[in-house]
Amino acid sequence: MSQAAAGTAQLVTGEAVAIDLRVARLGSRMVSGLIDLAIQGCALGGLLVVTFLGVQPEDEALATALFLIVYVSILLGYPVACETFLRGRTLGKMALGLRVVRDDGGPIRFRHALTRGLIGVVCERPGLLLGLPAIICMVVSSRSKRLGDVFAGTVVLQVKVPRVAGAPPTIPPQLVGWAALLDLAGVDDSLALRARGFLARTHQLSDESRERLGTELVREITAVIVPPPPPGAPGWAILSAVLGERTRRAYLRLTSVQQAAHGLDPVRAAPAIPHPVWQPVGSGGGPRG
Repeated sequence: MSQAAAGTAQLVTGEAVAIDLRVARLGSRMVSGLIDLAIQGCALGGLLVVTFLGVQPEDEALATALFLIVYVSILLGYPVACETFLRGRTLGKMALGLRVVRDDGGPIRFRHALTRGLIGVVCERPGLLLGLPAIICMVVSSRSKRLGDVFAGTVVLQVKVPRVAGAPPTIPPQLVGWAALLDLAGVDDSLALRARGFLARTHQLSDESRERLGTELVREITAVIVPPPPPGAPGWAILSAVLGERTRRAYLRLTSVQQAAHGLDPVRAAPAIPHPVWQPVGSGGGPRG
């Protein structure tokens, strides 16, 4: 297993339970902000037209007052209302799978949304600053917090990660011979399912969580299999080899049963099933564990 990278953000609830969801970074937050900005622009234009047609101000002072009221209502009211009633989300955050939560992982309330909104209007987006203070704050913060998050005691999480099309566990070529000799009687369905789920969602886990969960699973599996894995074999390769060999044997058993039911000789009729071949993914050669 590789050493977990330093600086991984992690939330800890009041009950000392760690939450391993990803902290949303600058890129996704900027995209969600642009979506919200486009929505606010459309709402502002529509509401201004309706307001001015309805009131029809006769002097410049009233027109200015109406514009400011509508402008502040949209700029402040939209994020505060959305985050309050949509449980920490705006339409832009919903599109990007983001959610605002308290520092302890709990749902935010109206006061948190109002604080974030007020800081945004007063300190982060006034005049020609164009969100520059918020961007600088997110860059230097380990949890990518903007000023509104700092004052409100909140953090934005990436709660929805795009799914990556998964493939069945495969046996790394270096472990094919070892896998063929394995006694897998001790690997029950529950343990295999947990290992398969871990390999399928390694891209969603923080480095610290991937290290911890992978180490635990490898320890559990190596305790119930014989012979032990070759020295130096990485944890993810051990898990993949065990699951791949288990799947291969299950397929052979199923094929034999089906052929016997049709009166065929399983030994003669069964096609040669090669061991799955590991295909490295990216530069790392596979998920770490």
